Amino acid sequence: MGLIEVSIYPQRLKDVAYISGKSSEQIIGYGLTVGLAGSGDSYRSSFTIQSVTSMLKRFGITVPQTDLYIKNVAAVIVTATLNSNLKAGAEFDVTVSSLGDATSLQGGTLLMTPLSGINGRVYGFAQGSISVGGYDINTASGSRVTRNHTLAGRIPRGGNLKESISLPQELGSEISVFLKEPDITTSQNITTAINQKFGNQISKAIDAAEIKIQIPQDRQANLISFLSEVENVAVQVDNVAKVVLNERTGTVVSGQNVKIQPVTITHGSLNITIRSYPIISQPNAFSQGKTTTFNNLIPYVSQDSTRTVAIEGASNVQQVAAALNSLKVTPRDVIAIFQALKEAGALMAELIIM
Repeated sequence: MGLIEVSIYPQRLKDVAYISGKSSEQIIGYGLTVGLAGSGDSYRSSFTIQSVTSMLKRFGITVPQTDLYIKNVAAVIVTATLNSNLKAGAEFDVTVSSLGDATSLQGGTLLMTPLSGINGRVYGFAQGSISVGGYDINTASGSRVTRNHTLAGRIPRGGNLKESISLPQELGSEISVFLKEPDITTSQNITTAINQKFGNQISKAIDAAEIKIQIPQDRQANLISFLSEVENVAVQVDNVAKVVLNERTGTVVSGQNVKIQPVTITHGSLNITIRSYPIISQPNAFSQGKTTTFNNLIPYVSQDSTRTVAIEGASNVQQVAAALNSLKVTPRDVIAIFQALKEAGALMAELIIM
C-alpha cells in the first residue's frame, strides 16, 4: 500500500483564481476525415456519403450517391475549448471523434472544418493530421491487435481562430477575482495577502468565490503591470480535509488537514477451507447393489494470529498507513479499515473511494 500526503504550501493567485473578464468558449464542428486505410464509415452511414457528394460538388464534380463505395472516409465531430483572451490568428488544439461506424481514425487527415459557438457564429477552422496515440490492426484471419482508443484523436495546433471570442473590456477602477474552487477561508486569505502587499485595504472578500480589488490611483496608468503583480501574490489555500482511496492500487492520498483521533486497530484474517474426502461404498458379492461414491465435504476454519496496533495521541493518515503496512493488509482491507474509522468518528475527513 502506498501513501501520498498532500501538503499545503502557498500558491500563486493565478493558480487558484482568475481575474474578471477571463472566460472560455466551447466550439464544435462537423467534418470529414480522409486517408484512412479501409477503416472508415461503411455504406450504412448515409450522412458520410451525402457529405462526400456535397464536398465533391464544391469542386465541380458530380457523382451519384449510389456510385460511391468508399471505406477511407469517416464523418467526425470536431470540438475545442477556447480562451476568451485569444486573438484572431491564434492556433489551438482540437479533438476529433468518429460519428459513424468507422473502426479507426489512425492515419487520417481532417479536411477544413468550420467551428462555431452556441450562438452559431463561426469562430475558426480546423484541419490537419490526426494523432490517435494507438493502433487497431485486423488480419484476414480475424485476429485483432489494439492499443488505446483509435476512434478519437487530437490535432495539436490544428485549429485557427478567425474571430476573437469576446470584445476587449475596459477595466475601470475596480476588478474582481474569482476562485476556481470557492472557499471562505481561502477567499479571506487572498484578501489579507493582497492588502499586505499593496496596503490601503484595497481588497475585500465578497463571498466564498469573489474578491473585489480597488485599483490604486497611481497604478491605473499601467494596469497590466498591476494585474501581473496581483496574479503572482502568494496565498495560502485552505482545502477540505479528504482521504482518497484507490482500491485497485492500494494508494492512499490525504491532505495535510486530515487528522485521526486516538484509535486502536485490530486486524485478523479468517480462512475457511472445505476439503473433500471421497467415500466409496462397495456392495456385497452377488448382490444387486452398485458401487457408489460419496464426497464427504468437511469444513476447516483457521484464523491467523491477530495483531493489534494502538496509535496514541492525535495522529495523521501517514501513521495509520504505516501501522496498516505493519499488519500487511491488502488494499481491500485498507478500505474496510478506513471505512470503520470513519464510522467510529475517528477519521476527521471526507472519505472518497475510487
